[in-house]
Formats: sequence, structure tokens, C-alpha cells
Amino acid sequence: MATTSGKVRPGQGGPGRGASTDSASLFAGAALMLSGPLSILLGVTGIAQDTLFSPPGYVYRFDLTAWGWLHLAIGLALVAAGLGILAGRSWGRGAGIAVAGVSLITQFMFIPYYPVWSIVVMVLDLVIVWALSRFHTAAPGGR
Repeated sequence: MATTSGKVRPGQGGPGRGASTDSASLFAGAALMLSGPLSILLGVTGIAQDTLFSPPGYVYRFDLTAWGWLHLAIGLALVAAGLGILAGRSWGRGAGIAVAGVSLITQFMFIPYYPVWSIVVMVLDLVIVWALSRFHTAAPGGR
């Protein structure tokens, strides 16, 4: 039998690597910290000036103040998930995927109100979900 060198291959868990944040998670945490405040700002704008967006005749037509509160709540959840990921918390990855998914759905519903903004945030949310779900560094000794 061949002996192993004891080196850890990139992307593999090893001694002292269980609590570290991999680069995909670091990117996703930073992206959540970008998407969250953007959503918060959109929410505050919708609450303060509910005539900013012209509501079209659309199936998902809500009062724009309601959209503002919805975006504010999602933005706060995005920031909390981003902080959880960057702090290396075990719940951060799952929360990040869930909240980015909810943000993606609400941005899809918001397309008629502000299409360019919604599509840009949808792409950011998709990249966040992809980054959080594609790679995971296993804790030492864990499966």
C-alpha cells in the first residue's frame, strides 16, 4: 500500500478546516450582504413613496406599500443569512439558500413594476443559490 502525504486536497475537509469558510460561501455571504441592503433600500422607497413605481394591470398586483414591507423584510433576512454565512454558523448556508430563493420568487413577481432592477437582483439571487449549494467543506471526521 502506498502511504499518503498527509496533505489535504483543495476542497476537502481536513484538520482545522471544519469551521473555515470556503471561497464559494465567502462569495455568497458577500453577495447576500449586497443583495440584502439593496432590497432594504427598495423596501424603504416603496414604503415612503408608494407612487414611485407605476402599478400595471398584473396578477400579482399588491399595494406598493405592501411591496415595500415585503422587500424590507426579505432584505433584513438576506442580511441575517449573509452574516450567518460569514460568521461560519451552521444555519447560514440553509438560511442563505432559502432566503435567496424567496427573494428570487418575489423579484420575479416584481418584474412588471421595475424590470431591470428585478432581473439584476434575480441573477444575483441565482448566483447566491448556486454558490451555496454547489460546494460544501465537510467538518473533520463528519460525513
